[in-house]
Amino acid sequence: MTDHLSSAIISERNITFGIIAGEASGDILGAGLIRSLRRRYPNARFAGIGGDEMIAEGFHSLVPMERLSVMGLVEVLGRIRELFSIRARLLDYFFTTPPEVVIGIDSPDFTLAIERRCREAGMLSVHYVSPSVWAWRQKRIFKIAKSVNLMLTLFPFEARFYEEHQVPVAFVGHPLADRIPMEPDTLKMRGSLGLDANAPVLAILPGSRAGEVERLGTLFLEAARWIQERRPDLQLVIPCVNRDREKQVRDLVDALDVKLPVTIVRGRSRDVMAASDVVLLASGTATLEAMLLKKPMVVGYRLSGLSYALLSKLVKVPHVALPNLLAKRQLVPELIQDDATAGSLGAAVLERLENSEERARLTEAFTELHHTLRQGADEKAAQAISELVEGGPN
Repeated sequence: MTDHLSSAIISERNITFGIIAGEASGDILGAGLIRSLRRRYPNARFAGIGGDEMIAEGFHSLVPMERLSVMGLVEVLGRIRELFSIRARLLDYFFTTPPEVVIGIDSPDFTLAIERRCREAGMLSVHYVSPSVWAWRQKRIFKIAKSVNLMLTLFPFEARFYEEHQVPVAFVGHPLADRIPMEPDTLKMRGSLGLDANAPVLAILPGSRAGEVERLGTLFLEAARWIQERRPDLQLVIPCVNRDREKQVRDLVDALDVKLPVTIVRGRSRDVMAASDVVLLASGTATLEAMLLKKPMVVGYRLSGLSYALLSKLVKVPHVALPNLLAKRQLVPELIQDDATAGSLGAAVLERLENSEERARLTEAFTELHHTLRQGADEKAAQAISELVEGGPN
């Protein structure tokens, strides 16, 4: 963890930090970063683009962050003129009153271009949360090197990639590892969700987007039915990110030819995972949360045939699940594309439900990884940025 002396006041001058966050996860990171930077620079000013969490810390957002929260190629094309206009306004603001450092948080397609322009104009620039350049489209590293004075990564394997390419980098750890307790209170979570404390629980997370739920929802439900035929005592719980996903999941359950008893919860995905014995989930950040909660998991994923054919040629890493990438070996099964069938997913879940020795090994491995990521990310990120500001450009 970061030494407490590192958060002592560094300067009381009226320093300005420019920060750009484009989505909810970046807003949370930005708020924690602002708190830690303000301890070092009590008279600092923070401006750019951020959400409610950052604004609550005294941040000045030039436009509502929601205007940047665009996902999908078609959606981006439909808003391209507005996005260019926001970028131009932001650059004009930074060029008129230059901050000591410009910090882009995630959203690399939008933020890296701004960071590069600001760096070329003589400002320091930092990018917080590495793009998955280590996994695919690795030549992006050369553009990143021209855009930033410093990259802040959440995972150690990312930092190693930047070091290999001589890009200044600091591994700061993952904020989720700081916030999630080392030992989850499984019984408490079962009680809060109205689940039987004595019967096993399978958490099912087919994704948060409509397309993912469409591709994986029925497959995961059929796998759950396969398991429940063999373990009738199993409780099935599906958390849904919002009302639309809840309706979509209910429709998929109703469409099954055999009624499946499943509890559907709106939100609370972390609570559902904490209450579970095993998690069946799509690849993504949820695999990290399941790992931090010390839950055995089975990762399943399917793409369209064309997308899979393209990505399988581009991806340069041997694993897709974060626990496996972090451990540099397969801790959790990854059943992708044709390997993802109801029977294969069900068998993998059942093995993790019934093999107590494997569960104990996973708990030990996940605990070690949790300690690796529990670095005090807000403080470490603020410390790295303050060292850059005080030391000047590389």
